[in-house]
Amino acid sequence: MGSEKKQVTVTEASHILNVSADTIRRWAKAGLLRCTRDSNNNRIFELAELKKLKKRHDPQKLSEKPRFKVLKSRATQYSSIELFAGAGGTALGMHNAGFKHLMLNEVDHNACETLRLNQPNWNILEGDIHTVDFTSYHDKVDLLQGGVPCQAFSYAGLSRGFDDARGTLFFEFARAVKEIKPKVLMMENVRGLLTHDKSRTFMTMLRILDGLGYDVAAKVLHAQFLDVAQKRERLVLIGVRKDLDMPILYPKEDRDVLTLWDAIGNCPKSSGAQYPPAKKKVLDMVPQGGYWRDLPLEVQKEYLKGSFKLSGGKTGMARRLAWNEPSLTLTCAPAQKQTERCHPEETRPLTVREYARIQSFPDEWQFTGSIASQYKQIGNAVPCNLAYHVGRGIVAMLSGKHQDEYRHVRPFDLNSVTTAEVRANALSMN
Repeated sequence: MGSEKKQVTVTEASHILNVSADTIRRWAKAGLLRCTRDSNNNRIFELAELKKLKKRHDPQKLSEKPRFKVLKSRATQYSSIELFAGAGGTALGMHNAGFKHLMLNEVDHNACETLRLNQPNWNILEGDIHTVDFTSYHDKVDLLQGGVPCQAFSYAGLSRGFDDARGTLFFEFARAVKEIKPKVLMMENVRGLLTHDKSRTFMTMLRILDGLGYDVAAKVLHAQFLDVAQKRERLVLIGVRKDLDMPILYPKEDRDVLTLWDAIGNCPKSSGAQYPPAKKKVLDMVPQGGYWRDLPLEVQKEYLKGSFKLSGGKTGMARRLAWNEPSLTLTCAPAQKQTERCHPEETRPLTVREYARIQSFPDEWQFTGSIASQYKQIGNAVPCNLAYHVGRGIVAMLSGKHQDEYRHVRPFDLNSVTTAEVRANALSMN
């Protein structure tokens, strides 16, 4: 008897899950199914992955206990500085991965109050990064990290290296790198940074960091494969100081996908936004996992108004989430018309605590400020568990231990690499 086939095609996958081939392709495109491509560019799926997805879509799944968890390891001797810290998604994930924060910088007062409330012993420096002097930390930091807001550069000449970024927040991150000289740097951003301004922004960043003495790699990470119940992509750039013999490691995206039920099936009650009566009446008609196309035609036209006749860009409108899938990407507010995030059963926006759980914040992590500010702080954060996995990879880089558990990624050779190759490498899950 032959052994069971381990990989299957789109057609075979559709028969296994009893759904159409188009549904399989849609799930793969949406990030619900991992896949590779064969020599003919056809999607190939792992049988074990399909069995997991079939179980997630089993109606009996909701009788199981939700699997919400916040990952944490023992403290290490490694130190870090966090810039653009926000409400602490990356900071908490790195702390849970074992890093000791020497300093965190953030300009938003409510976010700083959130950090102080939850971690009173952290050294939180509230204020504009332009005013921060990093020289006292020179050669004393293992990891410098930050989610740098994306801004275009001036391309008057692009021959000045470090000074090409002057006037941007990336310049301040690069200045911190120059003044601190950490062993490792980590910068995260939205996937769109890869193609921002025809990729010139990202390529300039790479060249500046190379000029500051760092070998750099980049990967787009998918939160749903890293213990986060959310379809969210983040571009993560890791650099190693060139005088160090150290590989660049990224987490393997092989974790079991968590669903919305896992994240909020037993979520504590909390405050949250509410729909006005007219909007609630419309969303009452939308089934679980549905959106505006599930509404009666006349209701579609009235709800979408001028957008009804426009093509594309409307899949987030009148959107109700589904229990047996990860959440869609959280935004800064759960009830924006273009990016609706309605609870799967109750006709209401997700609450603040549900938002926090989907971002893998622990229940004891509280947020300060108005309800709108709390949603914004959470929506802007990097999921804690995603940051944890990145952090554990960096611990492996620094310690030299357990490196076989991670993806080894070669740094870019900026003397020969093309923009297209940078994008392809960053998007590859290898």
